Amino acid sequence: MISNGKPPFDPKVFLAKVNGGRAISDYRKDQIVYRQGEAADSVFYIQSGKVKATVVSEQGKEAVVALLGTDDFFGEGCLAGQPLRLSTVSAMTQCVIVRIAKADITRVIHDEPAFAELFISHLLARNSRVEEDLVDLLFNSSEKRLARILLLLANFGKEGRPDPIIAKISQETLAEMIGTTRSRVSHFMNKFRELGLIDYNGHIEVHSSLLNVVLHDQPQIRR
Repeated sequence: MISNGKPPFDPKVFLAKVNGGRAISDYRKDQIVYRQGEAADSVFYIQSGKVKATVVSEQGKEAVVALLGTDDFFGEGCLAGQPLRLSTVSAMTQCVIVRIAKADITRVIHDEPAFAELFISHLLARNSRVEEDLVDLLFNSSEKRLARILLLLANFGKEGRPDPIIAKISQETLAEMIGTTRSRVSHFMNKFRELGLIDYNGHIEVHSSLLNVVLHDQPQIRR
């Protein structure tokens, strides 16, 4: 339906086009999108691929704080007055990423309810994910945390069909993600393979049966 001579606003079309406030770039695996401490002046949208956000402490210790994939936004802290990036974001696979200038995304959030709804849905989903990550870290074993990370990397629980084959990822990176050692990750990966929950030969193929590891004896909130 056309109103006032203008076609209805489509968020996906907006995110797919380049203009003065938007740029679309290809990133190779391990390429940095932005670094911790750089100026926060834009929001990013992932058209395809996966990225990770890492934080490095003053002592040089690195931790993975987020994994993001297709249709996710990141860098939205600039909209809340964040002057500098709090993390480093790098590509885990080949990616196509849209950079949206702060002024451009602020305008479209104010002017286009369809985009505002899409963006708010993203923020709410991210907030829920942060809460789930905290519960996972506080209450679950490193074995369960690894199973959950593998399922997230394979897009289990997202809309559409999961993508069970995960791009090559090192055991060191998996260890950073769940806060344990590489040797523990190796032990659990071998266990999952022996149980038929994953195939692991150069790349990782995740089977839906791995869900049982995460769902069994989940922490419950007492009322």
